[in-house]
Amino acid sequence: MSQEPSSRSLLQDISVVTRKVRTLFDTRVRAHESMTQSRARLLLLLMRQPRMTQGDLAIAMEVAMPTMARTIDAMEKAGLVCRETDLQDRRVKWVALTEESKSQASQVLALSDELHADVLNGIKAADIAATRRVLSAILENIEKAGQ
Repeated sequence: MSQEPSSRSLLQDISVVTRKVRTLFDTRVRAHESMTQSRARLLLLLMRQPRMTQGDLAIAMEVAMPTMARTIDAMEKAGLVCRETDLQDRRVKWVALTEESKSQASQVLALSDELHADVLNGIKAADIAATRRVLSAILENIEKAGQ
């Protein structure tokens, strides 16, 4: 099936916006927290869900398991996260924020909120809702196409 040029450019635009938002987030986090984007994203995930497995974190961050393991190892060594063994299944390791890292994670969350406000500034709520509906439909189509 042939696509109209505007359909192809929409996907390119989504890719560009995603890349630019990640770059902006990385720049701000490095400037304020002296932290990499991947570490900051992991802190944000653990702020929203206090305990996650290494596998769940890898899926959420869209990275390979060995990459996630190295990131967690480095953050554990820096005192930002800790691993906890699951009481029901000793093979499962939960990753959680340390008490020391919670204030830093809160600062990263504030930077993220500020970025959202800056990026969406001047865009009407109805336009944001419409965009979310379109993106949701695109995600459904991606899932169907991957089956």
